[in-house]
Amino acid sequence: MCLTHSVVVDAAKAGDFSEKFVGMFNGAALMLMTSIGHRTGLFDAMGDGQSVTSSELAQKAELSDRYVREWLGAMVTGEIVMYDPQTQRYHLPAEHAAWLTRASAPQCLAATSQWIGVLGAVEDQVVEAFSHGKGVPYSAYKRFAAVMAEESNQTTVAGMDEHILPLIPGLVADLERGIRVVDVGCGSGWALIHLAKRFPNSRFVGLDLLDTQIADAMLKASDAGLTNITFRACDVTDWNEPASYDLVTTFDAVHDQARPDLVLANIRRALKPGGVYLMQDIKASTPVEKNHDNPMAPFIYTVSCMHCMSVSLANGGMGLGAAWGRELACQMLADAGFNDVQVSELPHDMINYYYVARSVA
Repeated sequence: MCLTHSVVVDAAKAGDFSEKFVGMFNGAALMLMTSIGHRTGLFDAMGDGQSVTSSELAQKAELSDRYVREWLGAMVTGEIVMYDPQTQRYHLPAEHAAWLTRASAPQCLAATSQWIGVLGAVEDQVVEAFSHGKGVPYSAYKRFAAVMAEESNQTTVAGMDEHILPLIPGLVADLERGIRVVDVGCGSGWALIHLAKRFPNSRFVGLDLLDTQIADAMLKASDAGLTNITFRACDVTDWNEPASYDLVTTFDAVHDQARPDLVLANIRRALKPGGVYLMQDIKASTPVEKNHDNPMAPFIYTVSCMHCMSVSLANGGMGLGAAWGRELACQMLADAGFNDVQVSELPHDMINYYYVARSVA
């Protein structure tokens, strides 16, 4: 016997959801257009607040007028750019430019909008991964390194001197005197190069799995004339340098690892007695229900599903994901041998926690 169940639909709630979902459609579309505005320099060209026609803006940005005009249509109807129909001129309000131009870094949200396009480009592979469960490799993500480097400049490099280094009392004095530092998962090396420039008496090492990232970092360090910094390709799952460093850093790197548990244990082993580990990682809670009040939660879970978790699984890893959360992070740090962990939020960075971890006898 087949039983059927009637479903009662609350018309008002259904209407509210429909309206909300249409807003999501428009929001997603505007993110793509925002990314294009950032990559083409259109926001920067409008950053002076002057009113321009579409052709004037196109000429200023050295772009096609027809494409610029269609882009402006999305910006105007999305209430990002203002338009005067009498004069047919457009302008970007200063309050919007403060979040959208490169000059607004480290709070340039337009740079972050690039992730939508980067992730969308691997949608087919991620859909397939839902069936086979093996993940999508790093090599599938075009422009990932470039966008990640820009994000690193915003959240890490820009906040390093004023916000991040002061988390560890006495660290600046130690760096000025001269200590050994290693950055695990260094990417293109922007954070480490910044530190090497500021602290010439210290010695810095950058480790990353990808040869392309290491080559890029080495070129940047060479161009800067730095002699106190080295980079090398390394699978940090197998990394073993006992008691070698006074400071170990990871910036948005641990949750992507195939075996973050082993990486954290290797980091603990690499520290000299009295050394300190500084970990920047995603601001989230481990239980999903605790993330309802996190304004970035849907974005975090999306990036995790379409990149962070997937690249770990592609390497045969745990698939920890970006939303591994503070609770699990602290537990894994404790399991790795860190019995003194302080967690901070910093005003320049809305998406990360900062963990200062030590092993105290």
